[in-house]
Parts: sequence; C-alpha cells; structure tokens
Amino acid sequence: MSTQALPSGPGPARRTVVAAVGGAGLAAALAACGDSDKSGDAANSSGDGGTGGTGGTAGGGGAGAAGGGVLAKTADIPQGGGKVFPDQGVVVTQPTAGTFKAFSATCTHQGCTVKDVVGGTINCPCHGSKYDVATGKVTGGPAPRPLPAKTIKVEGDAIKLA
Repeated sequence: MSTQALPSGPGPARRTVVAAVGGAGLAAALAACGDSDKSGDAANSSGDGGTGGTGGTAGGGGAGAAGGGVLAKTADIPQGGGKVFPDQGVVVTQPTAGTFKAFSATCTHQGCTVKDVVGGTINCPCHGSKYDVATGKVTGGPAPRPLPAKTIKVEGDAIKLA
C-alpha cells in the first residue's frame, strides 16, 4: 500500500460534503417529528365523538358556543361516551347517566385534535393516545399528561361553556 496523498482540487473537501448532507438529513427528520399542533387538526377531527371531563363544549353551538352559548343538548351526548367539538376545542362526555364532563380536545402528546370517544376512551388519531372519559387521565399511548378539564354548565337540557 502506498501512503500517497490525493491531490486536492478547488471543490469542497469530502468531509465537508458528508457533514452538510448529514446535517440536511437531520434537519428533515426533526422537522417531520416536530410539533403537529395545528397541521392536520381539521383533517383528523371528525367532530363526532369524545368523552370525559369536568367541563367542555358539545355540538350544535357553532361559533355561538363560545362565551356561554349552547354547545349541545344533553341528549346529544351518549351515556358512557361523548362528542368532540373541534371548532370549540372541547370534548364533552357523559361517563354516567346525568354526569357531564368536558376536557380540552387537544392531545397532550403533540397537539393533535382528538377524534372520537369509543369504548370508554377519548382517542387521538395521530399516535394512539387514549384518555379516560370520566377523568381525562391517560389510559394508553404516548401522551405525557391528562387532558385538561374545561368548565361547562348544564341548564335544563342545554350544555353551555361556562
């Protein structure tokens, strides 16, 4: 074997090129795994499902639901289940007959909007986090914290944001 040095040309050194390509790949990977707070929330939210909490919003209220408007009728929230209201950012549940809870509809893992309430859990479509309908506590998936409770008020058969 010979120990001759290779002639260096006017272009960048091989080490510089390898480092630049590696850095670009790392940046792309980090961007792909970054916070998905808003990207895809609307696409991932069906608006029909949701459970558990001590406050929140329910369907039918539209833009008027903010600030005390009617979110839903109590009959719209199934016992043992719930409903997601993505426009208001809330999930309303009825863990037991006549008990209504509400939670933030934003998953505590990466900020996706939860999709539905099925089988006693509030479910996030992005990475599979699941929350208890009665407490908002994490029951599965990568979410690090429970869903924050929201305040609702039940007046007769109307559920309102407090």
